[in-house]
Amino acid sequence: MSNKDLLDNIKKLRELTGVGFKDCKAALDETKGDLDKSVEFLRKKGIAKASKKMSRTASEGLVLVSESEGKVSIIEVNSETDFVAKNADFISFCKELSELNLKSQGDIEILNNSKMKNGSLVKDNIVNLIAKIGEKITIRRSDFFDNSKGSNFFYVHSAIEKNIGKIVSIVQLHGISEGKNEEIGNKIAMHIAASNPLAINKDQIDKKIVDKELEIIKAEVENSGKPKEMVEKISKGKISKFLNDNSLLNQLWIMDPKKKVSDILKENSLDKELKVINFVKYKVGEGI
Repeated sequence: MSNKDLLDNIKKLRELTGVGFKDCKAALDETKGDLDKSVEFLRKKGIAKASKKMSRTASEGLVLVSESEGKVSIIEVNSETDFVAKNADFISFCKELSELNLKSQGDIEILNNSKMKNGSLVKDNIVNLIAKIGEKITIRRSDFFDNSKGSNFFYVHSAIEKNIGKIVSIVQLHGISEGKNEEIGNKIAMHIAASNPLAINKDQIDKKIVDKELEIIKAEVENSGKPKEMVEKISKGKISKFLNDNSLLNQLWIMDPKKKVSDILKENSLDKELKVINFVKYKVGEGI
């Protein structure tokens, strides 16, 4: 690795973890320049804490949502730079793509083979747009929520236009009474955008994620010099907090931290018990 690459990686690692220059360099040396492994290395050493900054964003683009008759779709379209994401041709293309995504019910294969207004297939229009703009453009992911099991609500954070932004969340709720408690759906969608839950409940969080977090927690506690008999007890408490912090129903309500999301659902249940059936949150480039 050249000196310039090393310095660039140290800078990125410092931004991700808030750790000093020397410790970042040591971590990169230890992991042969792997940023993700360096973050894990620093956390195990107890130097870096888990933070939202660790959700690395390496791509630009837009997230768009479309709605019709209570059905909602969401799609993320990536570009290489934010400059292109603001390009009028790119935005226009994404808007039409979002409309087609709703008709395709979130199936990217069907979407790619759908005809656009100019008569060409989506996949061919992407190639043409890449040639025109000069950047790689990809459809990264999409989802579709029908309304057979519940009512759908969505929230677009800092929308650049109607239903277009960098962060979009959708939640499906069972038990909504039309015209009575619909407002809570929009608030829960906003909460999801802000609090980034991994699952509805604790037992639904991916076991691989939990196991990896527990491994990091135990290593961190051991490296802090705690007695062996205390490691298990402290680790159990920390993983319990992790599960609560990352499961929607157990998260503290952003509008009143004295309550949990589960409490808010109970308070707003009218004719039927309010239940979260499903949710999703897209943030441009997250995890890439």
